[in-house]
Amino acid sequence: MSMFHIPSSEMLIQGILSGILMGCLYALIAAGLSLIFGLMEIVNFAHGEFLMLGMYTTFWMYALFHLDPLLSVPISAAALFLLGWLTYKSIIRRILGGPMLAQIFATFGLGIFLRAAAQFLWTPDFRQISDPWVQGPVRILGVSVGKPQLVASVACLLAFGFLYWFITKTETGMALEATAQDRQAAALMGINTERMLTLGWGIGSACVGVAAAFLASFFYVFPYVGSLFALIAFVTVALGGFGSIPGSLVAGVIIGVIEVLGGILIAPAFKYVAVFGLYLVVVLVRPQGLFGKF
Repeated sequence: MSMFHIPSSEMLIQGILSGILMGCLYALIAAGLSLIFGLMEIVNFAHGEFLMLGMYTTFWMYALFHLDPLLSVPISAAALFLLGWLTYKSIIRRILGGPMLAQIFATFGLGIFLRAAAQFLWTPDFRQISDPWVQGPVRILGVSVGKPQLVASVACLLAFGFLYWFITKTETGMALEATAQDRQAAALMGINTERMLTLGWGIGSACVGVAAAFLASFFYVFPYVGSLFALIAFVTVALGGFGSIPGSLVAGVIIGVIEVLGGILIAPAFKYVAVFGLYLVVVLVRPQGLFGKF
C-alpha cells in the first residue's frame, strides 16, 4: 500500500490556503531572527522562548484583564521590545567580540533559563484563550479556513510592509542597514552603531511579540511552545537567506504550504519531515538561501 494519499481538489486548495496563512505567521517570527542576524551575525537561540513569553503576555492580558488578543498586540510587541533591549544590554553587548561558541551558549542558555522560569511560574499546563473576538471558519474560494489564521496572516503582512518601509525609507532604517553592511564604516559616518544594535534587537523581538499575540488566539500556550516554532523559524531564515527580510516572507509562505501538503499527501505525523527535508536540501544545494548573498 502506498504511503502517499491522493486528496480531493477541495482538500488540496484548502491545504494550500491554510499553508499560506500559517506561512505568513512563520515569516514574521523568522523576520526578527533574520534582522538580528543581519545586524551582528548572531543567531538568537532563545528566539522560541521570546515567542513563548509573548504568547503568555497575551494570555495573561486576557485571563486577568479580559483583554482580547487583538488589543494585546501592542502590549505584547512593547513587552518583547523591552525584552530584546534588555537582552542586548545585559548579555549580547558583552559577548559581541567573543568566540562564536560563547555567543551560541549565551543565547542557548538564556532560552533554557526562560523556559525553566516559565515552567516554574506558570506550571507545564496547556492554556488557551477560550473566547476570542475572532473565531470560527470563513469560506474563501469555496473552501473553509479559520478566521484567526486569516486575520493573523493579514496582520503579519501589514507588519512586514511596515518593517520593510521602516528599513528602506526612514533615516533610522537606513542607518540600521548601514550598520548591518559595515559597522565600522557606519560609525565613521557618524551613526551611533551601539544604538542601532540595541534598536535592532528591540525591533526583531517586537516582531515576535506581534506574531505571538495572534498565535495565542488559536494555539495552546505552554512553556515549550516556542521550541517547534523556533526550529521552523531557523529553516525559514535558512531558506530565505540570513539577513534578508523579503526572503523571510517568501520562505515562510513556501514552508507553510510544504508543511500542510506534507500532512495531506503523506500523513499529519510526518508533515515536518517535508519541512526539515527541505532545510537539508537548501543547506546542501544553496547554503546562502534564496535571497542570501553569502
